[in-house]
Amino acid sequence: MKITILDDWFDTLRTLPCFGKLAGHDVQIWNDHIDDVDVLADRLRQTEVLVLIRERTAIRDALLQRLPHLRLISQRSVYPHIDIDACTRLGVIVSSSQHEGTPSYAAAELTWALILASMRDLPRQMAALKAGQWQVGVGHTLRGRTLGIYGYGRIGRAVAGYGKAFGMNVQIWASEASRARARADGEAVADSKSAFFQTCDVISLHMRLFPATRGIVTADDLAQMKSTALLVNTSRAGLVAPGALVAALRAGRPGSAAIDVFDKEPLRDPGDPLLNMPNVVCTPHIGYVTHEEYEIQFTDIFDQVVAYVAGAPINVVNPEVLTQPGLAPPIR
Repeated sequence: MKITILDDWFDTLRTLPCFGKLAGHDVQIWNDHIDDVDVLADRLRQTEVLVLIRERTAIRDALLQRLPHLRLISQRSVYPHIDIDACTRLGVIVSSSQHEGTPSYAAAELTWALILASMRDLPRQMAALKAGQWQVGVGHTLRGRTLGIYGYGRIGRAVAGYGKAFGMNVQIWASEASRARARADGEAVADSKSAFFQTCDVISLHMRLFPATRGIVTADDLAQMKSTALLVNTSRAGLVAPGALVAALRAGRPGSAAIDVFDKEPLRDPGDPLLNMPNVVCTPHIGYVTHEEYEIQFTDIFDQVVAYVAGAPINVVNPEVLTQPGLAPPIR
């Protein structure tokens, strides 16, 4: 089976134990990032199985039509970057484990690192020290403050636990079903979304990006935050209304932000406003980028490949491709 892996920027996957699951197959790994459809079409022309790393490369109709041998796209998590309808029409299975029962401790740990770095002003203190200065400001202690978790899923629950370990008061806001789960777990739930944004000292976003959650954090929400509050987003940039965060930070509410996700990724514009605000700590979408997390994720992804080769695809998000006459791809 001709398998191609895109966007393995640091050539990490072949070092993982789970990579052995692909033994015996013809595997091509690309370590750069390419958006050009012509270049991608040339690279993937003979590909039968395409392995993706999250949403790094968009797979749209214009590209899919030029990949006559493609039979499976295997990845993990949500898939806004894949044209599912085009895949179904062209007979391409999309397998994507939603890993709902697997906590992402890597993302939770980065969230907490960003909270600490922001509250203690670590990037500025480190830069000043390297420049020959000594102590350029006074940070803030977390103990006794209120940590708001917006979205009570596997990552949000882990971050809530870290907050309690640091002596913070944890408050939850989420969908009605998630709020019910939080109450059942003994968590404090905010009386309303408005009260949540008004009272929390740190708010961390932990939701998947779907049409229903896109722009769920509005300019009005941000305007209600304290001037001393911190907004943290290690989930998806699209959860915040377009342009709202930059405008809110310029207006002073919230007072600071810590961001691991951006509207355009990879972000290579050093002039981006978020990268030039002294009250913002930014990292390049590394919440899931650890060896340990990769092993967890690609065990799922490669298992999907193995299942497809065995003739029993799993985690199929477009099952119509398996049943419509003439669309089911051949299994070898």
